[in-house]
Amino acid sequence: MSYNYLPLDKNPTTFQQVKNLLASKQLLSITFAAHQSIVACREYLDTKLATGNNVFYGINTGFGYLQNVQIGNAQLEELQSNLIKSHACGLGEEVPEDIVKLMIMLKIKSLSYGHSGVQIDTVKRLLDLYNNNVLPVIFTQGSLGASGDLAPLSHLSLPLLGLGDVYHEGKKITAAAALQKFGWQPIHLLSKEGLALINGTQFMSAYGMYALMQCDRLLKWANIIAAISFDAFDCTLEPLHEKIHSIRNHKGQVDTAAELRKLLVGSQIAAQKKEQVQDPYSFRCVPQVHGATKDTFDYVLGIFIKEINSVTDNPNIFPEEDLILSGGNFHGQPLALALDFLAIAMSEIANISERRTYQLISGQHKLPMFLVKQPGLHSGFMIPQYTAAGIVSENKQLCTPASVDSISSSNNQEDHVSMGANAATKCKRVVDNVEKVLAIELLTAVQALEFRRPLQSSPVIEAIVTAFRKEVTFNEADRILQVDMLNAIAFIKNEPFAG
Repeated sequence: MSYNYLPLDKNPTTFQQVKNLLASKQLLSITFAAHQSIVACREYLDTKLATGNNVFYGINTGFGYLQNVQIGNAQLEELQSNLIKSHACGLGEEVPEDIVKLMIMLKIKSLSYGHSGVQIDTVKRLLDLYNNNVLPVIFTQGSLGASGDLAPLSHLSLPLLGLGDVYHEGKKITAAAALQKFGWQPIHLLSKEGLALINGTQFMSAYGMYALMQCDRLLKWANIIAAISFDAFDCTLEPLHEKIHSIRNHKGQVDTAAELRKLLVGSQIAAQKKEQVQDPYSFRCVPQVHGATKDTFDYVLGIFIKEINSVTDNPNIFPEEDLILSGGNFHGQPLALALDFLAIAMSEIANISERRTYQLISGQHKLPMFLVKQPGLHSGFMIPQYTAAGIVSENKQLCTPASVDSISSSNNQEDHVSMGANAATKCKRVVDNVEKVLAIELLTAVQALEFRRPLQSSPVIEAIVTAFRKEVTFNEADRILQVDMLNAIAFIKNEPFAG
């Protein structure tokens, strides 16, 4: 098997595999075992419908409040296609390309267990869409995070029917045009398939996995940037001492302190005698704050890895046990709570980062006011801190939990919903904001570090500073700092130091 494919089946998909999928532009496949499971489940369902008068929710009935309306066998394809068309009610911004790709992958993953009743041709077409980079246009608004991510997943499914829009080769075209280009025929949905496609948590899960990938990188950068700020502010190393953290022993805290010590090994600045006895909390308590967020990240990652390796549509089919069961695996409550928790935890990374930026421009520890040689004539780094402060406050507003909200739908049949989709989209906004605030601290800390010359920081930090200075030069006099801020953001995105 080519290493350029991610094989999907009931075996666990790992975080590293998800990261590799996007980073290495891998393609998707399903294993022979998954193929067999999908076919066996479909054959079981066909036999079940042909040999009895049983009524199964969503298979031969209406949906939601219309559950008691029985649908004849001759209308089952129309029922399923009607479901997708009627539920494609998304509004708002378009979902980013990488998250759409994750949604497709996660939907195939869920279907590969053989508990959903889809035909193999449907799964193959989803593979076709992904592997040929034909990506459905999906919108951020429309899901309540229960009954599945109905609206987003309906937009994902429309191209299977030759409907809706897609992106291909950088252009938005109709799905019908894409099918014509590749010689694909629209899928004729069988019983249960529409429900299998749009019931599920793949919108929330894709956003969450994408946010976790961002967080994984940004948490490493947060420690690196804090270490640069440590020397830039000429901080004492005492708060990083191993003995302090051993008697509290939270894993994230212990690991963060160890990482900061490692980053500062060999620093002339750190080794010199300090005039102050203590430093502000934003420096002294980096292990406690960054570490708590890292522990939260690990917890949330565990929730999402479990979720992406689950079946989340409804009803669920168990051919070997001769069971078709209707339940609520589509309910996004585990994800909603975790996404809110992750957003809150990551917002604190930005919160403490902005405070370090503020301290660095405050004229303390023999640094010039606003880190410029002629303060007054030049404003220096005054306003980047304003920008960071505004972003931090925006994050505080975004961190109001979505998961404590609910609203009744489907004539009160669906009377408690998770709001996990809202938690997902705003979590991404928070994480995007954290990146900006960390970039502003990096810009500020590297500027401040220049005022410690000729003393050197550690070899690791000096290598990062040298690379950064290729993108952003020392600020001798006022200039348009937005350009520097954008370059700092790009540096964090693209440099491998936190890889």
